[in-house]
Amino acid sequence: METPGLVVHGEAEPFSTALRSLVNNRLYSDVRFVVGQEQQEVFAHRCLLACRCNFFQRLLGQEPGPGVPSPVVLSTVPAEAFLAVLEFLYTNSVKLQRHSVLEVLTAAVEYGLEELRELCLEFVVKMLDVELVCETLQVAVTFGLGPLQEHCIAFIEAHSQVQLPIFILPTPHLILLLPDPFSGPQEVLRTRGFLELSAPALLSLLRSDNLCVDEAELVLAARSWARVGAAVLERPVAEVAAPVVRELRLALLAPAELSALEEQNRREPLIPVEQIVEAWKCHALRRGDAARDAPCRRRRGTVPREHHRFLDLPFK
Repeated sequence: METPGLVVHGEAEPFSTALRSLVNNRLYSDVRFVVGQEQQEVFAHRCLLACRCNFFQRLLGQEPGPGVPSPVVLSTVPAEAFLAVLEFLYTNSVKLQRHSVLEVLTAAVEYGLEELRELCLEFVVKMLDVELVCETLQVAVTFGLGPLQEHCIAFIEAHSQVQLPIFILPTPHLILLLPDPFSGPQEVLRTRGFLELSAPALLSLLRSDNLCVDEAELVLAARSWARVGAAVLERPVAEVAAPVVRELRLALLAPAELSALEEQNRREPLIPVEQIVEAWKCHALRRGDAARDAPCRRRRGTVPREHHRFLDLPFK
C-alpha cells in the first residue's frame, strides 16, 4: 500500500514577492488593458487573472489572437485602483491607501472579489473620518452595502453636533436661534462628499432622529446640496430638491424662522408651498398632529424652542 503524501509549504514571502514583480510587467504578459480616464496602459497575464476571478475569466475567455493582443478598455476604474486589484489577484495581499480605497472597494464589488471587498470594508471602517464618511455612504448606498451604510450614518450622527449662537431679536419675548455657518464642528454637512450625495443617500440621513443637528442647519445644508445638484444637472433647485425636502421637519422651526424661510423660498424656490403651509398649521393649532404630512419629531440635536411645548414633542 502506497504511503500517502504530505503537503509541505515553502516560505510565502519570496513567492508573493516574485508574483508581485509581475504586476503590470510587460514580461510574458499576454493581455493589455487601457484603464481609467487617463487611459493608462496596464499589462497582465491572462491565465492568472482567469483562475483568480470569474469576472476576468468571462472577460478574457476567448483565445488570444496572433501578435500583440488588442487592449481591453476599462474606462470606469482608475488606474491606481486597478493596479491594487491586480496586486491582490497576484499576491492575495494589497496595500490600501485612504485616498483610493473607495475606488478599490468599488472595483472589488463590480468584479465579485469578496475577499478584497471585505479587506476594503475593514480598512474603511478603521480610517473613516469627517472628510471620507459621505463618500463612503454614497458607495454603500450605491452597492447595497447595508452594514457599511449603517456605520456611516452612525458616524455622522455622532459627528454632526452643531453649536448655535443665540441672537436676540427686537421682537418682545422672542429668542431666535440661528445657525452660524462658520462656527461649530459641523464639518460633515460642509464636505464635498455631502454636496455630491445622491438623493437616496441624503434621504437616509434626513430620516434619522439621531442627528445631532438642528433643523435650521439641515435646511441650509439641503439648500446647498440642491444648488450644487442644480448646477451639475442644469435643472431648477426645487426640482433637484423635490425627492428629499419632505424629510425636513419645518414645524420644529420657530415662527420667525419659518417666516424667514418662506421669504427666502419666494426668492429661490426650494420647498413646496404646501409643505410650509402644513408647518404653519401646526403652529396655528398648536398640535403636532395638526398637519398629517408635517413631520414634527425632534432630532437628537434639535434646539428647544418655545412652541415645542405645544406640539407635545418629547425627545427620542
